Amino acid sequence: MAPLGIRFYRGQQFPEIYQQQLLVAQHGSWNRTIPHGYRIALLTFKWGKVVSEQVFAEGWLGENGKAIGRPVDILELDDGSLLVSDDLAGVIYKITYHGL
Repeated sequence: MAPLGIRFYRGQQFPEIYQQQLLVAQHGSWNRTIPHGYRIALLTFKWGKVVSEQVFAEGWLGENGKAIGRPVDILELDDGSLLVSDDLAGVIYKITYHGL
């Protein structure tokens, strides 16, 4: 699993728990029996150290274990939304937050 794109979230659109935390585009494994990655992970920091890792966005790995997408990089727009590039599907996804 290759962590290709990394981005500290500096926007205001997502809740405070995401602000100043690290988003990582995990491109996905290519040679593992059990595939790993194919998602965006959120690494939470406290006092300069990683204290947790959780899934921020997923869905690029099909239920059959075959990749349907491979996240590459993350960009933040001025409005705080995110763009995620996918080099397998050849698309760019926009992720926004609208609350509950």
